[in-house]
Amino acid sequence: MNVATVSDLERALVEMADEDQRVLKQLFKTGELPSEKYHPAMRSVHEKNVGRLKSIIEKQGWPDNLIAGMKGAEAAWLIAQHSVSNIPFMQECASIMERGVTSGRVEGWQLAFLRDRICTLSGQKQIYGTQFDVDEDGWPIPFAIDNPEQVNQRRSAVGLNTIEERISEMRARETERRNNLDDS
Repeated sequence: MNVATVSDLERALVEMADEDQRVLKQLFKTGELPSEKYHPAMRSVHEKNVGRLKSIIEKQGWPDNLIAGMKGAEAAWLIAQHSVSNIPFMQECASIMERGVTSGRVEGWQLAFLRDRICTLSGQKQIYGTQFDVDEDGWPIPFAIDNPEQVNQRRSAVGLNTIEERISEMRARETERRNNLDDS
């Protein structure tokens, strides 16, 4: 991928993230997600996006706010966040992003979400409480959190709301989803 300007890079990354979200929404709409298995259509989009993001990183470094614009940087994070079949790539992205957070070119919340995703996929407790599972009744609950009594301090440091507020948001989203099912 040869990306000449910030706007070209931003546009390319946003198009990739938009395709990810389009396929995801379509699979939810058709009832194919959620699923116990990694849906082949999602895997295909994710793996294609990872290949393109790897190429961008090799040529230009991490597409942060400065070189990719805010929307492009957020799209790059989403692509890394969804590269669930390639944990080593996720770890590589997190390491690069960490330097960007230190320099102010990457949003701290993006790194927090990615670090937590890596932890939960690796069977470890998450740090920031950004990743959720569902309880036996289908209500969202955070995956296990390391040192939970300090989680709100960690969340605040990266610009996230409290864990209690996030749980409330997630439950409200699930209530809305259930209400929409009832209306169908």
